[in-house]
Amino acid sequence: MTATPVQTAATVVGVVFLAVGILGFIPGITTDFDTIEFAGHESEAMLLGVFQVSILHNIVHLLFGVAGLALARTAGGARNFLIWGGVIYAVLWLYGLFVDHDSSANFVPMNNADDWLHFGLAAGMILLGVTLSRTARATGRPG
Repeated sequence: MTATPVQTAATVVGVVFLAVGILGFIPGITTDFDTIEFAGHESEAMLLGVFQVSILHNIVHLLFGVAGLALARTAGGARNFLIWGGVIYAVLWLYGLFVDHDSSANFVPMNNADDWLHFGLAAGMILLGVTLSRTARATGRPG
C-alpha cells in the first residue's frame, strides 16, 4: 500500500526532527558544545550557531522524530502528529515570547531564533496536517 501525502509529510517531518536531535549532540555543528547543560537557560550551546539547545532540547527533538515516524504509519496518525505537534509548537512559541529568556522558567532553553522557528513549525505542521488530509479525502483516499 502506498503512503498518502499526509503520511509522507509526517515521515519527512519526523526524519528532520531526528536529524536535528542528532545534530544537536555533534560538536562543531553545535557551537560551544562544551557549555551544553541538561536543561536550563544557562546552556550556551547553539545548533548551527543560531538555535540555543540543551540535552533536554535535543532529546525532545529525537522523541518528536520517533513519534512522527511511528504515527506516519497511518493517515490518521500522521494527521494527528502534524496538527497536534503543530499545536504543541504554537504553545512553545507563545511560551518563548512571554517567558524571559534569562529566567529559570526557560528550562528548555530557547532564544529568539528558537521562538520564531517554533512559530514556523507550528504553522507549517498544522497547514500540512489540515491541507493534506483534505487532499486525501477529496481524492477518496483515507485520511
